[in-house]
Amino acid sequence: MLRHLADSWGLLVMLLVFLTLALWPFRPGARRRNSDAANLIFKDDHDGE
Repeated sequence: MLRHLADSWGLLVMLLVFLTLALWPFRPGARRRNSDAANLIFKDDHDGE
């Protein structure tokens, strides 16, 4: 029974989870957050002082 579930619905669920996680960073509302995360390594503790 578990083998049948994994071959049918399990595969579909795993595909949907993968696509959701792979496309999540590319949604329009995430642009500022992604930019902040990308530039975080260049931020100094004493910026603006």
